[in-house]
Amino acid sequence: MDKFTTLEGVAAPLRTINVDTDMIIPKQYLKTIKRTGLGRGLFAEKRYHDDGGEHPDFVLNQPAYRNATILVAGDNFGCGSSREHAPWALLDYGIRCVISTSFGDIFYNNCFKNGILPIKVSHENLEKLFDDVERGANATLTIDLEAQEVHGPDGDVIRFEIDPHRKHCLLHGLDDIGLTLEKALKIAAFEETAKLNRPWHE
Repeated sequence: MDKFTTLEGVAAPLRTINVDTDMIIPKQYLKTIKRTGLGRGLFAEKRYHDDGGEHPDFVLNQPAYRNATILVAGDNFGCGSSREHAPWALLDYGIRCVISTSFGDIFYNNCFKNGILPIKVSHENLEKLFDDVERGANATLTIDLEAQEVHGPDGDVIRFEIDPHRKHCLLHGLDDIGLTLEKALKIAAFEETAKLNRPWHE
């Protein structure tokens, strides 16, 4: 997966609390196992009318936020069922970072496995970020993963905590397969030793 080091981009405000994975990507989009094309279905029931036309009031349909790469969201984002399509849809749309006070556990874990950085902040800091990103065209944040900092448009800095192993994986673009491949030489050496010690397994 792509490395996550520093991300500077437009941040879209989504003040809704308890956004579940069905809201992120409705069930009718779960028929595919491909990770591409799901951006069209992101928040589909909020973004579109039944005839396919756009809801003009939904944040991602507003001109200032159409190219958002960061989402600032209400409490308990990503709760509900354990569908990996939810982070796939966010990533396919272009969202690389979601900031909230709390996340659904499974969604939170799935984000790291797919190259999305979920950042937990205090309620006070979330309100500061909402104030920043509700400025529309000026709603640009910078995420520095190495320093574990969110930089606002006025120079304010909010620090965040992250598990060191997960940080390492994002910085180096390592999913579960990538982590295994990092140990390829050790695995090969083990296999060679096993062949010598147990020739009857040949």
